[in-house]
Amino acid sequence: MSQPHVCALDHLVLTVASIPPTLAFYERALGMQATAFETATAQRRWALAFGRSKINLHEAGREFEPKARRPTAGSADLCFLTDVARVNWINHLDAEQISIEEGPVDRTGAQGPLQSIYIRDPDQNLIEIAVQS
Repeated sequence: MSQPHVCALDHLVLTVASIPPTLAFYERALGMQATAFETATAQRRWALAFGRSKINLHEAGREFEPKARRPTAGSADLCFLTDVARVNWINHLDAEQISIEEGPVDRTGAQGPLQSIYIRDPDQNLIEIAVQS
């Protein structure tokens, strides 16, 4: 019998100060899709879908149970992989007036070398956009 193990990330939860500007930023900056869904208790929730994953959003002070022990807006450091050329991202972010905090720089990801650029979302979470190299 093999050792139990996980094989992929389905979703993560991001605590944010306000959901509307977060949805707008991730749609505009990263091309994610805002999606509403209801829980078993009929509470409306929001998520950002991309690829085969999603980010569920919790508004600070209005989190859903169960939740992180200390949910805090602005505490995340996330890396997203892309197959779009780095120069296209730089041009896109410039056109959207989104400042690049750092990069392009070489980094090491879970599957090998990356070329990354870094931006900040409305809560000042660090967002890495990476191309595998």
